[in-house]
Amino acid sequence: MSLQQPKVTVIGAGNVGATTAQRIAEKDIADVVLIDIVAGLATGKALDLSEAAPVEVHDRFIIGGNDYALSKDSDVIVITSGIARKPGMSRDDLLKTNAEIVSSVAKESLKHSPNAIFVVVSNPLDVMTHLTRKVTGLPANRVLGMAGVLDSARMRFFIAEALNVSVQDVLAFVLGGHGDSMVPLARCSSVAGIPITDLLPADKIEEINTRTRNGGIEIVNHLQTGSAFYAPASSSAEMVEAIVKDRKRVLPSCVQLNGEYGLKDIYVGVPVKIGSKGVEQILEIKLTDAEKAALHKSAEDVKINVEKLESMGF
Repeated sequence: MSLQQPKVTVIGAGNVGATTAQRIAEKDIADVVLIDIVAGLATGKALDLSEAAPVEVHDRFIIGGNDYALSKDSDVIVITSGIARKPGMSRDDLLKTNAEIVSSVAKESLKHSPNAIFVVVSNPLDVMTHLTRKVTGLPANRVLGMAGVLDSARMRFFIAEALNVSVQDVLAFVLGGHGDSMVPLARCSSVAGIPITDLLPADKIEEINTRTRNGGIEIVNHLQTGSAFYAPASSSAEMVEAIVKDRKRVLPSCVQLNGEYGLKDIYVGVPVKIGSKGVEQILEIKLTDAEKAALHKSAEDVKINVEKLESMGF
């Protein structure tokens, strides 16, 4: 067997990267290349996933290693490389170390897949997505970050849990940066079309909003030695599927805004139509004054970190 199109390369064979590779292969989305600086880690996990294929019943080809030549002509590059958070750390604490890693892998990936669409998962997410666009020089539609899908999934679970209903019937929307100032939109969240504002008291909604903002660190505090990876991997695979299968999905994603929502030249999470061209449309929904102010505050937090990054020479 050999790799066929569609082909997705996942950079980073840690928990997030390996689980993303698993989701992509087992959902029959694409063949997968797993790249890691530790060649044996990527090779071993790729082989393990391949040996699960007869049981999971799929014929997707999965290979791994540290040679970027394996990634040649990928349709999508998913960047998960970087160090994970530990208890007491914010996503922003990862700034310099992960910037060095992401900058390097993005440039190396582009050499072998000049037509790929890049999906960035590394933290701090919004800043790393900005950096990937900067170092690759790609058009904005081909560089997007996975954050809103994950944050919205967490919010959906918390709503379903509060109401004792199936997650399948819950929709939720989270805007802004992937950090403490993200903006859960209760007004745009619903259960089977019924606004959650009609189903839950205000204090419970605020509790869910807070837990959504703290969703990542809650898991970090439990694990102690790592961070979340199952939900981030599922969220990444959903975005990859939208691109590879040209699904035209409307998903909250980290994209570069150029005037939308009154913001310019900043990567932040908003609703986006995703298809084979990557970002195919940025949907600009009407926000209340309070919601718009919260989104601008979140964008300002991203901007501060971008400026920190630039002061470090990136």
